[in-house]
Amino acid sequence: MADGGHYYNEHDDRTQPFRNRKGRGSHKGRSFDRSRRDRQRGGHSGGFGGPGPRSRLDDTDVTMSDSSQDSSSQSRFNPYVRPRGGPGRFDRSKRQGKSGGGGGGGGGGGNRARGGLRAQSNWYKVTIPHGRKYDKKWLVPALQNICSVPYTPIHYHFDHHRVQFYVDDSATASALHRCSHKITDSDGYKVEVQVNPSNPPAFLQSDLKPEHLEHLKQCMAKRFDGSQQALDLNNIRMDPDLVSQNIDVILNRRTIMEAVIKIIEENIPELACLNLSNNRIHKLDDLTDLVTKVPNLKSLNLSNNELKTDRDLEKIKGLKLVELWLNRNPLCELFKDQAAYISAVRQRFPRLLKLDGHDLPPPIGFDVETRTAIPPCKGSYFGSDEIKGLVLQFLQQYYSIYDSGDRQPLLNAYHDGASLSITTPYTTQNPSRNSLGEYHKDSRNLKRVKDSTMRFRLLKHTRLNVVAFLNEFPKTQHDIASFTVDVNTYTNMLLSFTVSGVFKEVVVDGKSRESTMAFFRVLITVPAGTSGLCIVNDQLFVRMATTEEIRRAFVAPAPTPSSSPVPTLTAPQQEMLTSFSQKSGMNLEWSQKCLLDNEWDFNRAAQIFTQLKADGKIPDVAFIK
Repeated sequence: MADGGHYYNEHDDRTQPFRNRKGRGSHKGRSFDRSRRDRQRGGHSGGFGGPGPRSRLDDTDVTMSDSSQDSSSQSRFNPYVRPRGGPGRFDRSKRQGKSGGGGGGGGGGGNRARGGLRAQSNWYKVTIPHGRKYDKKWLVPALQNICSVPYTPIHYHFDHHRVQFYVDDSATASALHRCSHKITDSDGYKVEVQVNPSNPPAFLQSDLKPEHLEHLKQCMAKRFDGSQQALDLNNIRMDPDLVSQNIDVILNRRTIMEAVIKIIEENIPELACLNLSNNRIHKLDDLTDLVTKVPNLKSLNLSNNELKTDRDLEKIKGLKLVELWLNRNPLCELFKDQAAYISAVRQRFPRLLKLDGHDLPPPIGFDVETRTAIPPCKGSYFGSDEIKGLVLQFLQQYYSIYDSGDRQPLLNAYHDGASLSITTPYTTQNPSRNSLGEYHKDSRNLKRVKDSTMRFRLLKHTRLNVVAFLNEFPKTQHDIASFTVDVNTYTNMLLSFTVSGVFKEVVVDGKSRESTMAFFRVLITVPAGTSGLCIVNDQLFVRMATTEEIRRAFVAPAPTPSSSPVPTLTAPQQEMLTSFSQKSGMNLEWSQKCLLDNEWDFNRAAQIFTQLKADGKIPDVAFIK
């Protein structure tokens, strides 16, 4: 028990005992200092014996596994504050020749009780609060530059937001402690350095001996229920078979947990239920291997341990658990209510059906148990040939004008009260460096524009504003052959459909962007005139094209917008064109393109047409006459 009855453990970041400040805390006045001074001198304090001055460095945090030991073995003192009774320097730990006992108390010059630090242990844990934000290549040299003793950090690692490492001599520990608040980081904050006496790092502690591993294996076999594929390792450290052989199985040590998981992997890989309760486990880093080595695990009991945050569950979220016990862990006290607790746990384990023994509502999930290939994308859907002809004719006329360079005639395609919005993918990249920069500045992406007033302002209302807005975009060329059209709603008074495809920006001011983009458009139209359509709502989404879309783009020849689809031809060419159009079913414009590409060789053009049509590479617009 530390000063004033406060228990500390080896994960406590505090390095200073309570100061004697009047009016603060439950310990006030000189009585507190006297009791502390008495303990440091080896005297009695309230009936509990204290260590003598020679053994002050031995009185440090006990491991969490020994918190049930007598309180006299749990004392914690600050080795850096000079007590009133003496200088209290680090090198006192090297004086092993004198007895540490004081008057009347249970002196402490010799070895501590099991779990405490021994006099010959000279290890210290160095902690940098909030050190995770610092680069190791900056932090370690920065400390070395002002540290009076050269040092090598041992087992440099992160513990949540902290940086921790070890040193193995008192002079280095004292020098590092004096570095606290001497370094200023780039944000202007002083870097705090905490130093605590410590047990040797876990990775340096010897692994289980071969004969001990065999005893452990036999113990686990005794605790295994083959009918349920369940292994009960509850409080395994106190198993009589292991205690009788002086085998200390502490599951919060990496080497021990690795040995346990290896035994499971080699002997019971089909394990479905695992009970690790009452093992003082304080983090789940060492359980990460369960995800790959015990893939069939469905039930895990981690109750009565020392898990402090639900973030630890991220280490094992790959497990497909349906049952989990976390009750009687400190992390359970972090949530304001049961609903928040369940939500946080289910976020990591969406298939969970039972938590802490209580049934949960069935999960809503869309996971596919077996590996399933996504079916190939289908072509356009129109509903009827009549609608197909109407929509394709509208799109051909629309994009012929859109790509011509003068988009003002698009006024006839929009209703007087039409509205338009544009969206681009959310990105943190500088828009000026993005090929979508021209479109990004007016994007209404909800992740980019949070303000509802701004969202409304980015909407374009009335056909004059819509077409004026479209005129601001760069000149483009759309690949009509890439279009996929889906009609989703049509009545006598409304026709709604989507169109997607690829386009590229053509030369602007002598420069080509040489970038292919993709678009997706939702158009809601109403009848106009006797056989036309008029847009009342236009939603445009623009993104960069994928590699596959770029590869397939502009393969088929694009029609050139022209006021006269059939230019002047010789008589034989005119006759060949008419014949080819009749036999192929294509309109005159596309038939002429095919003949031109094949140098007016009718048979070769017919073979190419047959092959392209069989491959589905000829767009529907080629057959609109």
